[in-house]
Amino acid sequence: MAAGLATLLLALPLLAGCQPTRSSQSLIVATKSRIDSLDPVQASRIGVMQVLSGLGDPLYAIDSNGRLVPRLATALPLLSGDGLRARIPLRRGVLFHDGTRFDAAAMAFSLRRFMAIGTLGYQLSERVQSVRVTAPHEIELVLKRPFSPLPRLLSAIFLTPVSPTAYRRHRDKPLNDRFVGTGPYALAFFSGQQQRLKPWPRYWGRRPANEGIDLVTLSNSTALFGALRSGEVDLLLNSGLEMDHQQALHQDAAAGRLREAIGPSQEIALVSLLSDQPPLNRPGLRQAVARSLDRDTIARRVTLRLHSPQRQLIPPALPGSDPTAWPAYDPAGARALYRQAGYCRGRVLTLPLTYRSDIPTDRLFALTWQAQLRRDLGDCVTLEVSGMESTTAYSQLDKGALTMLFYDWIGDYPDAENFLLPLLSCSKAEGDRCLKGNSVLGGSFWTAPGLEAELQRSSQLEGPERVALLVAIQRRVAAASPYLPVWLSAPAAWGGRDLSQPRFDGSGRVMLGELRRLSAVGARQP
Repeated sequence: MAAGLATLLLALPLLAGCQPTRSSQSLIVATKSRIDSLDPVQASRIGVMQVLSGLGDPLYAIDSNGRLVPRLATALPLLSGDGLRARIPLRRGVLFHDGTRFDAAAMAFSLRRFMAIGTLGYQLSERVQSVRVTAPHEIELVLKRPFSPLPRLLSAIFLTPVSPTAYRRHRDKPLNDRFVGTGPYALAFFSGQQQRLKPWPRYWGRRPANEGIDLVTLSNSTALFGALRSGEVDLLLNSGLEMDHQQALHQDAAAGRLREAIGPSQEIALVSLLSDQPPLNRPGLRQAVARSLDRDTIARRVTLRLHSPQRQLIPPALPGSDPTAWPAYDPAGARALYRQAGYCRGRVLTLPLTYRSDIPTDRLFALTWQAQLRRDLGDCVTLEVSGMESTTAYSQLDKGALTMLFYDWIGDYPDAENFLLPLLSCSKAEGDRCLKGNSVLGGSFWTAPGLEAELQRSSQLEGPERVALLVAIQRRVAAASPYLPVWLSAPAAWGGRDLSQPRFDGSGRVMLGELRRLSAVGARQP
């Protein structure tokens, strides 16, 4: 208790925006993401995943070069001939932070618990029928159908194991303010605004290069920006940071005043088009709207070119990418399609566009696109823009209440399947209309005959055959345009010159264990 109180007192000046009394040992990492729970079953946001990456280990990990490497597993899953059983050998000699042993029973406990009560439990329960202990250090996953991205799914940090002893009374409910896992750091203090991580002395792997990490939450972009500029924090993550501040930090890094790291892109901004109600139930009109979006202007004026224009639903670094799947900006082609639909000759199509009012970039996107359409196609189409708080907007998507919504999708693990199925999967359909499934939850209500079978088949294939099918699926979706990809976001981090060069892993998280404070001589070196 005394240690926790001392930690909190050290952090309070920082949280108030003043110069903190620094610990000479710990590094301070700042973000806007408040952490309300450290239980993996509650994890769904970027900030929580970043903290868990220091406290826990996944079965597999994606390294900074995009390669899949075993962590708590010792080898890739061994599949049965029919692809429905996957045996996973586990590392020996691993301890949880409470000193108890990690083994197959502990891994099975954690996976079953996640499937039963996890916020993202469907990621596992939709694919895994059961989890079996087949040896003291081996588990077997019985799959509902063959699933080729299984190792990448198992790299998700929300599947990190927890101590069955520590979580015995929380088998069926979250344990929010503690975490007892196997990672390189153990949790020393927790609040919604600060988490203190200290190196776990009995860690099975490589010891962190620093003596601890304090992850702190600041309330707004100005506070975050000022804290890094003044040296109050060692590393700043870009989540929640406004574009002008990101641009200024990027320029500082280019001038050699800061160290900058850019991670792999896992976040796509898109517009959902309500395809089962007038006017956007007409494919020709959706195609016209798709050709009416000037992504280059948006990238220049809204994201200051820090985000790249995107014409596909899959990040370009992943197999199955097709960078030109969606049509490029084509005002002449758009005008022709609007005319075919009966507009442009004294009749203007009015489209309601909703943006998330609590995200400043969203409003700027909506106003910029509105002005661009007024300039280039004002006699054919106009946008009526309105803001809605994020939580409210998401709750309205599956009710068919929003004609168009601008929002983003972040993959839970780096595989094309995790970007297509959450937006397109449909379990019940009538022709091109989805009645039940992810397409409804995504706000488009669109599907096509045979599409669900193609999506499921894509998750059972590997290699070139899978890539070809993923490209074909994207082109089929692009031709119907129930969604409009807009831009691709990448995680970024900035640190002072007295900090070692930060790096991201292949899942888009800063590798906290590599961070260290440099000597005065080293800090002056380029």
